Amino acid sequence: MRFLFLPAALAAVATGLTFEPITVRASDWLTFRGPGRTAVAPDTDLLKAWPDDGPPLVWEAAGAGRGYASLAIAGSRIFTLGDGLSTAADADEYLSCFDRTTGTQLWKTKTGGPWTDGQESWQSSRSTPTVDGDTVYVLTPFGQLIACRTADGSEVFRVDLKERFGGKKGDAWGYSESVTIDGDRLVCIPGGPEATMVALAKQTGETIWTCPVEGDRGAGHASIVIAEVDGRRIYVSTTAGGALGVDAETGRLLWTYPIDRTVAVIPTPIIRDDLVFFAAGYKRGGALVRQVPGPDGSLSIDEIYPLNPDLANKHGGIVLVGDHLYGDSDDKGIPWCADFMTGTLAWKSRGSGRNSACVTAADGHVYVKFSDGTLALVKADPAAYEEVSSFKVPGSGDRPSWAHAVILDGLLYLREGDAILCYDLRAKG
Repeated sequence: MRFLFLPAALAAVATGLTFEPITVRASDWLTFRGPGRTAVAPDTDLLKAWPDDGPPLVWEAAGAGRGYASLAIAGSRIFTLGDGLSTAADADEYLSCFDRTTGTQLWKTKTGGPWTDGQESWQSSRSTPTVDGDTVYVLTPFGQLIACRTADGSEVFRVDLKERFGGKKGDAWGYSESVTIDGDRLVCIPGGPEATMVALAKQTGETIWTCPVEGDRGAGHASIVIAEVDGRRIYVSTTAGGALGVDAETGRLLWTYPIDRTVAVIPTPIIRDDLVFFAAGYKRGGALVRQVPGPDGSLSIDEIYPLNPDLANKHGGIVLVGDHLYGDSDDKGIPWCADFMTGTLAWKSRGSGRNSACVTAADGHVYVKFSDGTLALVKADPAAYEEVSSFKVPGSGDRPSWAHAVILDGLLYLREGDAILCYDLRAKG
């Protein structure tokens, strides 16, 4: 592990804070894509350009393991999931916790064996943990939903989504959803027709309700987002069969938007008021619908525009900045910008990196992380693609750089295989 500034931080670790409760803020990056699952950070006064080797590196740590899970950050702690950790004696999968100030690994908890199906670059963990108070939740590729204490990683409960709910994936790549916490409920998607979406008691894992969807092909990779329509909470997500909306209180299926079968459905939907934008890759595209309340508690959808192939996105995700969407063209490494309400492309352009790209936004810029390890700073401007700076993330290149970036309190956190890197984005006055 390399430390580039430390004194007070090391003292904090040495004083035994490792096992004390953490203080969690609503503004922390508690789950995949952060607050509201938008992947848009509220930070301002960030660097407008970087040196050739990137912004200042604060620290680099080892022990995240092999995998593509992003990072959840709560208070003073960072959480992720991976297998074959450099800090473990075996190749199994672990939920691990790191000190946010120094990168020191505080604990690791074995969750099970590694996911080894398919070619090597497709293997290993993908689920970003979700933190709620003193508990961190994670979903393994095998469908094991595990709750652990944030203080020391001790297991609280475990639910097998396949065994209890007849859950199934709609593809061959294992589960990768980040579960959603809403009040006292934990909500997730086992997939399949029996219990497509479920709500559990977050403290015990006991079932509150199940929502079956006839003919559902199985879970995709998206995480649930919460919409509010006419004072009513709606859980919105996608499965391998398309998009759906479920009543938060009762688990009643309210609407579906079926799509043709494709290899995998991965991006997490975007919510703006009563609007839902969702996308799928493999040339399927992106669509926008409006949720419309009806009689007797019903909720229907009006199609603003149907699936537009120009907006197809495999797994890098899409962000909404102002009135425009930014994402990658399927997994080609060719970013695009489109009008949110019409789906019309504003531009499409190749950047300095190659292959698929995941996106995070902050302070008027989109951070485009290409799978070859190139991170580009791009202006969030519908006028044209303008790449201000880029650098190659250290240690990248052996496997795809698919883990999504996190921006919190002026710092940029990257997970690159076994390594976690922290960069300082704060502009100096």
